[in-house]
Amino acid sequence: MNASGIDTVLFDLDGTLLDTAGDMAAALNAILARHRRAQLPFEKIRPHVSKGGMALVRLGFGIAEDDEARGRPLYDELLAHYRGHLCADTRLFPGMEELLARIENSARRWGVVTNKPGFLTEPLLCGMRLAERSACVVSGDTLEKRKPWPDPLLHACEIIGADAARAVYIGDDARDIESGRRAGMRTLAAAYGYIAPGDDPREWGADAVVANPEEIWEWLADGKASPAPQ
Repeated sequence: MNASGIDTVLFDLDGTLLDTAGDMAAALNAILARHRRAQLPFEKIRPHVSKGGMALVRLGFGIAEDDEARGRPLYDELLAHYRGHLCADTRLFPGMEELLARIENSARRWGVVTNKPGFLTEPLLCGMRLAERSACVVSGDTLEKRKPWPDPLLHACEIIGADAARAVYIGDDARDIESGRRAGMRTLAAAYGYIAPGDDPREWGADAVVANPEEIWEWLADGKASPAPQ
């Protein structure tokens, strides 16, 4: 067991492990153009990417949250376009490759828990050559419940054979931190991710807020990552 007590590191996908905003923004603007709508600047789209495809549709088309009949076809259209361009502009966040290597070299395991549907998650991780390195992948449709429920994180621990009390979950949305806390894990808020306007990661109740992947390693390595209380 390493000195910090944490042997499992779980990542949210969009805005935490991978910078997917360029491809998600391109997909939204593509369907906006198809419907003869004004395209949105990347800076306006980026903060909403972690909220998911439906949030992007609502942003682009001005659809109310409860207007499922109007939003669902556009959501399906968005994902269909995005699926064909998964890795065009997606990359690991700066410093993330070094972090993953350090995690692996320290005999820790790492995995992915995301609300992104599996038909996008799996080919994306394969395209980025991360699937074979990840100890587990739990997508938004793997289980009946998804984040902010704790079920996906606990399922990830079951796959790996890990103790949730010795795991940390890292995400860039308040629901990530809620899910991790409910699962009995340590949590880190990724301030470098897609933080929505008005959101403050310091208010989410995470064990720490990190500005970049290097700070994740510093947190893991300096002994702050003691097992979560039971």
